Amino acid sequence: MRSGDRPVPDLALTTKALTMLSTLNRILYPLVLKVMFLLDPERIHAITAQVIRRCGYAPGVRSLMAKLFATDDPILRNEVFGVSFPAPIGLAAGFDKNASSVNAWGQMGFGFAEIGTITGQAQPGNPAPRLFRLPADRALINRMGFNNPGADTAARALAQPRPGPVRVPIGANIGKTKVVPVEDAVDDYRHSARTLGPLADFVVVNVSSPNTPGLRDLQAVDSLRPILATVLDVVDKPVLVKIAPDLSDEDVDAVADLAVELGVAGIVATNTTIRRDSLVTPRAEVEACGAGGLSGPPVADRSLEVLRRLYRRVGGRVALVSVGGIETVDQAWERICAGADLLQMYTGFIYGGPVRLRELHEGIAARLRAGGYSSIREAVGSAAQ
Repeated sequence: MRSGDRPVPDLALTTKALTMLSTLNRILYPLVLKVMFLLDPERIHAITAQVIRRCGYAPGVRSLMAKLFATDDPILRNEVFGVSFPAPIGLAAGFDKNASSVNAWGQMGFGFAEIGTITGQAQPGNPAPRLFRLPADRALINRMGFNNPGADTAARALAQPRPGPVRVPIGANIGKTKVVPVEDAVDDYRHSARTLGPLADFVVVNVSSPNTPGLRDLQAVDSLRPILATVLDVVDKPVLVKIAPDLSDEDVDAVADLAVELGVAGIVATNTTIRRDSLVTPRAEVEACGAGGLSGPPVADRSLEVLRRLYRRVGGRVALVSVGGIETVDQAWERICAGADLLQMYTGFIYGGPVRLRELHEGIAARLRAGGYSSIREAVGSAAQ
């Protein structure tokens, strides 16, 4: 802890204090969100990211954040693929594309975070507008196109000191540079893995974004095999692969089998979807947004289906990180019992705020104790056993 940080010996809040915090969040955050939604989605994202970054490096402020938002409960701690996680819910890739806020995420209550997606070369991403809100569905559509500063610049940011009361694992999510031909994808992934791997706690190979032409074709086992083999060869950290919800069940099985064969540490399921069914938002508004990946509650059912299928196939041999539409304690608990070793949020964090994250962690801990579990590890996959 650096000079200027106030000691935070105990991150636990009393039940009364947590109730008050939740009440304030229910009253105030919708108003804050309403104001934020008056601005262009990408503009408010940039402003919010800057505020979060500065708070993460401001002594005193980061300690206050940790006191309000972080949960320090032994029952939530888990070791997955050799990495210790203080809490099960992490930040999904896509928010901290530049690795600029890595010191803030633990203070905000996340048990871990993924930076990126980072590509081998810097790239601006797709033309704007490229981020759209669907408030009626509490969802987002994005076609950002991996806008990021490139692996070399991200590595410098990732190497910065991380002071403060809470330090959590950081994963490096890597993808293919758009201008790199598909036949050269292996070399592109190799550069990113070699550059970022030594500075991260784990590496996630992203072959599932719908916003880079040809990328999802790399999920085919014949294309995926050399990429994963290369990344595994150049890093000594756990390697995971992130898959799309739009894969057929047979392709999900094929990726799962490949993960076991190669010794991949985990599978992140799932990315955004290109499907547009079962939305509350009027069709004309959705069509006006255009192409892109849909995230939030509309992807929840398929994400859960893929998780259950993966657990039946490789549960216990490959770690499973479930992401997609998680907003409530019931949903988080269902994913854990279905086989998720870890969970991730992005869209739910935007619509619910950081207090909601603490509520989820407190709720999971309560479910564990009510069920007679001594640790979260004991509950993983319990519904399938």
